[in-house]
Amino acid sequence: MLDIGSMAPDFTLPDQNGKLHSLSSYRGQKVILYFYPKDNTSGCTAQACGFRDRYPQIREKGAIVLGISKDSVASHKRFEDNHSLPFTLLSDPELDVIKAYGVWQEKNMYGRKTFGIVRTTYLIDEEGRILKAMGKVKAKDNPEEMLQLL
Repeated sequence: MLDIGSMAPDFTLPDQNGKLHSLSSYRGQKVILYFYPKDNTSGCTAQACGFRDRYPQIREKGAIVLGISKDSVASHKRFEDNHSLPFTLLSDPELDVIKAYGVWQEKNMYGRKTFGIVRTTYLIDEEGRILKAMGKVKAKDNPEEMLQLL
């Protein structure tokens, strides 16, 4: 995980509609940047829907939400459509940003060691500095925790 107070690494990735987004283009706003393992799975859906349900309050507090996984643009579009998600989902199939943020880690799945995304959320301030880093978050609790931090 990245250190609190450090500059968040900038990136440019495509969203669920194929439009490119750079972290630096969100300067002047707080950014909830969350990394999740896979579209349309139970935990990831619970987390995304939690952010969806709180999105009006998050926007009122001057923040936006960006979700990142290694899923494709098309997969993100289906995820957005299936759950009426009002925020941006970014596709990182090459794992460049996922690795830069330290969330691609060894995991133990049913006694087998494998690599994957560890569910992690960063709160980034208006200047691009990391205010909070939360690793191994609980999917259903994370959206409310982030709202309270704002």
